[in-house]
Amino acid sequence: MSTFAPMKISAGQINELLKGTLEGNSDVLISGPSKIEEAVSGTISFLANPKYEPYAYTTGASVLLVSRDFKPAQPIAATLIRVDDVYASIAFLLEKFGDRGDAVQGISKKASVHTDAQLGANVSIGDFAVVEKGAVIGENSIIYPQVYIGANVQIGQGVKIYPGVKIYHDCKVGDHCVLHANAVIGSDGFGFAPQTDQSYKKVAQIGNVVLEDKVEVGANTVIDRATMGSTVIRQGVKLDNLIQIAHNVEVGEHTVIAAQAGIAGSTRIGKRCMIGGQAGFVGHIKVADGSKVQAQSGVAAPIKQDNSAVYGSPALPYADYLRAYAVFKQLPALYKRLHELEKKLKD
Repeated sequence: MSTFAPMKISAGQINELLKGTLEGNSDVLISGPSKIEEAVSGTISFLANPKYEPYAYTTGASVLLVSRDFKPAQPIAATLIRVDDVYASIAFLLEKFGDRGDAVQGISKKASVHTDAQLGANVSIGDFAVVEKGAVIGENSIIYPQVYIGANVQIGQGVKIYPGVKIYHDCKVGDHCVLHANAVIGSDGFGFAPQTDQSYKKVAQIGNVVLEDKVEVGANTVIDRATMGSTVIRQGVKLDNLIQIAHNVEVGEHTVIAAQAGIAGSTRIGKRCMIGGQAGFVGHIKVADGSKVQAQSGVAAPIKQDNSAVYGSPALPYADYLRAYAVFKQLPALYKRLHELEKKLKD
């Protein structure tokens, strides 16, 4: 269980922060958050998914965040705080109380920072990090140990780059981005030209990667540089761990992509899309704004209609896939019946 800072805070104070409606003991003290099914006294939990409602009646949490329209079917021992958006409220609390500060402070003597690099005010750089010639790092950014920042890389303000991240030359990272451990930004796109002797010749990848503001990149995610121009990750995009984004891809603003998804070269993903884990996209297609792609789907053709939902491989409209699945999972039984009918006709 994660915890807040050592100080405790009352249910009443939390309610004021969230502008909620409190039902119960406003003086009960909270030292940290907890999962509703594992909660103990002195913690705060939340109920957002109806599947977890049974735990609301047995939870050991002292305070429970619920939606304003929640109607308990049984008595609840915990103090309730009713809010407009449970997920937003718990995210706010975790951000406000969960920050214990950063281990990296100032510029480590063990870091290698080129004399031609430009560092803004209050930049921190950890042990064995490398900042190459011409790199620019904005104020209040934190570079953890063993990060590599290539030549002429531009990094905005308030950026956090966790250990082992590699940012190749000429790439750009906007303000308030977060790059988790071992992410790679700007590795070569997968470009090879077939030769007459059946070998492959590498095509130079001379573009870059641009991350706009408030982008979060998960651990071990790789974003390839463009062959020419830029691979672009628009403002507010959130990428999970272990994602592959190929050269010249564009991901529209506020799109979220879950782990192990792969996007082939020059594909355009629209704004506010939701892409499930292990989904795959062929190259050179356009995916409309607001598209929802179910986990493990294979998108082999453009998605032209905004706010569409697709499923399967190759991906079909979501409702069509469910209807098809209802049929094809019965194929063995249908085949058996067909075989019996053929036998009766023959007899």
